[in-house]
Amino acid sequence: MFSALRMLFVFILFGLPAALVGIPYSLLKGNIRTMYGWAMFAMRAGIRAGGIRVVIQGAENIPTGESCIFLSNHVSNLDPPILLPAIPGMCSVFLKKSLMKIPFVGIAMRMAKYVPVSRGHSRQEAEQSVAIAADALRSGMHIFIFPEGTRSPDGNLLPFKKGAFFLAADANAPMVPIVIQGTAQMMRKGSLKVFPGTATVRFLPAIRPQDFATREDLMDAVRLEMQTALGQG
Repeated sequence: MFSALRMLFVFILFGLPAALVGIPYSLLKGNIRTMYGWAMFAMRAGIRAGGIRVVIQGAENIPTGESCIFLSNHVSNLDPPILLPAIPGMCSVFLKKSLMKIPFVGIAMRMAKYVPVSRGHSRQEAEQSVAIAADALRSGMHIFIFPEGTRSPDGNLLPFKKGAFFLAADANAPMVPIVIQGTAQMMRKGSLKVFPGTATVRFLPAIRPQDFATREDLMDAVRLEMQTALGQG
């Protein structure tokens, strides 16, 4: 429990000033690059404070000079603060629409071009989400998403949602699969306890949508790569 408290303390220590100063500063500057850097620093510091070591593999597989869609398996609440700082450049993310309503935080999320998603969303809402994500890609940002949509209870990949693959095909953006391992043991689903340990983040070779005849074929290829890397293929 002490690891979780240390992590929370550092997140608040660095994250709150970053938001209080960063949001007005970003509004004045007209971009969020500085605030984004502060947020990633706060995440890295919090993870270290929790006794978590992050090992990154396969960074050479990330295309340079291109906006990419990064997709990862999801097994723990530790995944986002470990994965986002590991991705070079700036990332927009898909998240629950309700989170955008949080006072102050919602402003930062909208400035960061985060993509709101509603559970059981209509076709129109899905198209709006894809349009917002495509705009983020055009602005030079990456997109990060958990294609399963929720955490896996046992580490095995759940069925993928199709939104990211529609986006990739429409924007012709390379997809970079990621597998993260070790976090399920450090913070289990339904628990607030954090145990020190090592998280391994592995970037797999980029997959380009133009190499596939259909979105379904693209989704199957990404899933197979992740399953194989996780030893589930």
